[in-house]
Amino acid sequence: MTSLSNSVSAAAEPHDFAPTPMMVGGEVADFFALLKPRVMVLVIFTALVGMVVSHVHIQPVVGVISLLMIAVGAGASGCLNMWWDADIDAVMTRTATRPIPGGRIQPGEALAFGIVLSVGSVLVLGLASNWLAASLLAFTIVFYAVVYSMWLKRATPQNIVIGGAAGALPPMIGQAAVSGSVGIESTILFLIIFIWTPPHFWALALIKAGEYAKAGIPMMPNVAGPQSTRRQIIYYSIVLFPVGLAPVFLGFGGWLYGVTAFIGGLGMLAFSVHVYRNREGEAERKAALGMFGFSILYLFLLFSAVLAEQGLGLYRAVLA
Repeated sequence: MTSLSNSVSAAAEPHDFAPTPMMVGGEVADFFALLKPRVMVLVIFTALVGMVVSHVHIQPVVGVISLLMIAVGAGASGCLNMWWDADIDAVMTRTATRPIPGGRIQPGEALAFGIVLSVGSVLVLGLASNWLAASLLAFTIVFYAVVYSMWLKRATPQNIVIGGAAGALPPMIGQAAVSGSVGIESTILFLIIFIWTPPHFWALALIKAGEYAKAGIPMMPNVAGPQSTRRQIIYYSIVLFPVGLAPVFLGFGGWLYGVTAFIGGLGMLAFSVHVYRNREGEAERKAALGMFGFSILYLFLLFSAVLAEQGLGLYRAVLA
């Protein structure tokens, strides 16, 4: 056991980040912070929407356990991401106080915590629901923690584009958990999140380009330049508009969803143009932050509309 612990500790010092002698086991709140709780909330929300668009009776216990395990799996991948990126987090202002670079949790503790949660969440989801959902969850964890964090993030400015697939998978996992299959509904929800991710994240990257450069991360503004990034934000927003409306034409988005998607899609386009036109100083910062903030609101309202319409439909079906 001691030998295994030493091996894990030795393997748990990624890149040039080394723990200081003052590092000791963190508090419960520190371990919880490793799970990226705000991301977990978004994962639970989008996975729930994936469940309700399945048009099947959801066993309450299975539904709750599935949502919990999907959230734990997402948290586990976030934990492994923080372990691997400890050297990057230490030099970036917005991440320097995270548990590992902040000196509250040792890298080896984070690695072990992430692995245990990853394996546990996949096994419990498979036993409680089905192995298709468990396999999708396992793929999501590996894709985010290994493909994105360990490779794409440091290798290509397309890191967010390709890596965004991990964040877009929860609706498909949710649908698989309650129906045993993946349908067109959750596939479209996947595409919406996938296409939404680049303009959402690149808006923030425009004003954080200096920090990414200092950390050696090839984000789009640092590699292709700010102007090319602004154009790509517009291109993705243009593509997002019809994809966002797709649920209406496929029959699982009603009038509430249609109005929300139409107005929200126009808003994404308007903010992307605003970002393109404001290229310097405080005007650039405000435009980029405005785009970033509105994109979060857009996705939340879009999925809320689906949840409201589909949830009401399920409620009526139960009463009937």
